[in-house]
This record gives sequence, structure tokens and C-alpha cells, in this order.
Amino acid sequence: MFVTLAAFMGTWAVMYWLLQYSVLASWALAPLAGTLLVRVFIIQHDCGHGSFFSSSKINDRVGRILGVLTLTPYDYWRRQHALHHATSGNLDRRGHGDITTLTVDEYRARGFWQRLGYRIYRHPFVLFVFGPSWLFMICHRLPVTAARRGELNWSNTMATNLGIAVLFGVMMYWLGVWNVLMIQLPAVACAASIGVWLFYVQHQFEDTHWSRAGEWNREDAALHGSSFYDLPKPVMWLTGNIGIHQVHHLSSRVPFYRLPQVLKDYPELAEVGRFTFRESLGCIRLALWDEVKNELISFRDLKRAQANAA
Repeated sequence: MFVTLAAFMGTWAVMYWLLQYSVLASWALAPLAGTLLVRVFIIQHDCGHGSFFSSSKINDRVGRILGVLTLTPYDYWRRQHALHHATSGNLDRRGHGDITTLTVDEYRARGFWQRLGYRIYRHPFVLFVFGPSWLFMICHRLPVTAARRGELNWSNTMATNLGIAVLFGVMMYWLGVWNVLMIQLPAVACAASIGVWLFYVQHQFEDTHWSRAGEWNREDAALHGSSFYDLPKPVMWLTGNIGIHQVHHLSSRVPFYRLPQVLKDYPELAEVGRFTFRESLGCIRLALWDEVKNELISFRDLKRAQANAA
């Protein structure tokens, strides 16, 4: 944790120094700062699973503090993420901390404007550029849907907002409003986009696993509904090994720094749901679950199937 925080703060300091000479030179380090912020989020994520420290109290306290850096109210996120693990791959229990995904029949049953809204939502710019920043910078300040359902921990959410205001207020006082915004905003935007992309490819791939509640099995959903995103080792380190996602869903109490050891001990797991970065780019087009073929398909695939049927 200290190595991660030190690396992030060191990168932030270099960005501040470069900003005095060139905005573009400073922004060139934003992807690195953002990726390190993703690693901070993974530590917070493991605290939420109770796997980073042996003490549940320390996990929760550290998770809440890190939530100020990641702009994520820890208690709200922990509940939503627990529901995600409990319902992942269950077609009858969608909507808990996941990417909204319609089946082919559900999409066909929608009206014109609803289908248009879904297509806009699934557009790569919305999913990976605009949406992530909107989620972390705006929506996490007050998760309205959770508040309406009475699922929002108000005290932690407001405490996180206060912590963000105090931390960055002090930084702006000492370093200048412009300087802080020109460093933190691109870093957070990169972190949000990288984080959402990782989460997307961990579950949204062609041969992923979805089933109805009566047929749903946690282990099958975990192993076959989560991917092994096989990235270069430096990138795996920066992203907290979260690409080894099938193992994480099988046993969320394994901390992220132990996940590579699990693959080493059980090499057969490395062949399940594995794909590289280049192969993962093909996941971008996928948008609908075909319950007949048991696979994710694109809007173009649906159009082609409709034309063939006609």
C-alpha cells in the first residue's frame, strides 16, 4: 500500500513540476498516474472484501480513507460490489454494480427511444470516456438510485465528500487551483476510464456465462463468466492483478497480490476465459446477450440475423 501511494504521489509531483513548463508534458504522465490510482482502488477493493488486512476494522478504516483518493464512498461501493459478486451471471438479478446488458428479446421489445438510449449507453465513447468520469466525479457524490432504494450509507458518503473537499481544498490553497485541477482531473479521468475498461472486459466477452436463476450456479458463473485478462507483468502489477478475475470471483478472500500464485499452483485456471489485450478489443462491439446461442453479440450481428430471418 505504501509503495503504491508513494508511486502515485511521486508521479503527481513530477506532473506538477512539468506543468510549470508544459501542460502537454504534464498530461503525458496522466495515464501512469491514473493507472496507479487504479491500483489504489484495487487496495480499497480488497479492503471491501476483507482480504487486504486480517482485521475487518482496519480493512474498513483504510478503505474509507482511500475512498477520498478514488472518489468512491467505501460503504456504498462495498455493498454494491458484494451484490455484484452474489449475482454475477444471473440474468434474473442484473443491475447490481455491473454494465447494463439487455438480452436480444428484451432489446426487441423496447420502443424506439429506449433502444436508442441503450445504443447510446453502449457506445464506446459513453462507456469508456464520458461515462467513467461522470460516474466517479459526479454520481459517486450522491448515488441517487441507491438513495431512493434506501441503500445509501449517508454518513460515509458525506464524509467522503467532505474528505475530498478538505484534501483538495488544502492542495489548491498551497499549490493553486489551476495546478491541482490540471493534474488531478486528467489523472482521475484516466483512472476512471482504465478501471471501467478493466471491469468491462472482465465480464463482457463473447463466451461469457449468463443463465436464469433456476440454472445459475455461483462457481460456474465465477469461472466462466469472468475472464483472465493476460496482460504484461508490469501492467498486471499496476492494475493490481485484477485481470486474474476468474480466480477473484471464485474466491474473493484471496488478496490481489496472491492471485498470480494461485495461477502458478493451479495452471489449468490460466486457460479459462483467457485473452490478450489485442483480443480484448473485439469485446467493444458486443452489446446483447443471445439466450439461444448463449453468447454476447453485437448490434450488427442482430441486424444480420434479422435480415437472414426475413
